[in-house]
Amino acid sequence: MADDTIELSMSELREVAGYAVACARPALAIYERDRPDDPRPRAAIDAAAAFADGGKRTKAIRDGAWHALRAAGEARDAGQEAASDAARAAVAAASAAYLHPLAKATQVKHILGSAAHAACAFELADGDDPAGHLTRAQHLATPAVRDVLRRYPPAPSGGARAGELIRRLDAALRA
Repeated sequence: MADDTIELSMSELREVAGYAVACARPALAIYERDRPDDPRPRAAIDAAAAFADGGKRTKAIRDGAWHALRAAGEARDAGQEAASDAARAAVAAASAAYLHPLAKATQVKHILGSAAHAACAFELADGDDPAGHLTRAQHLATPAVRDVLRRYPPAPSGGARAGELIRRLDAALRA
């Protein structure tokens, strides 16, 4: 295997997707409170959950991620920043099913992005300290998720507030 790739089994991808779903799902309440008639983020999370529970990686997961990304942009454009981050958590949950076996720091966002964006959503919506949400995300991380994470380089710089939270969670999970 080349130095720039890592081994990932389907079982490990399911573990990572299940973790991302568990981190993103609580933020749906924020999105649905602000945008009750838009099912796109929930559909993305549900598609990722079906994969995590043993289903196939289907086009529906990718489509769900793209639809949730559009929902995030629409919420942002409407001034609903918390809802936008909640939708981005859904995007990250669906994207986790397609984690690439490339040893690149950017892939860490696919593993931890749902937790970071959910924490941002709660911070923006309710003024919650994201530390509690990051601690919850730490407890949700199974040994398999931690093992997969450690195969990648540490999270990259940038990414504004969500990027900062990804790096905090990444450091905690590697410790």
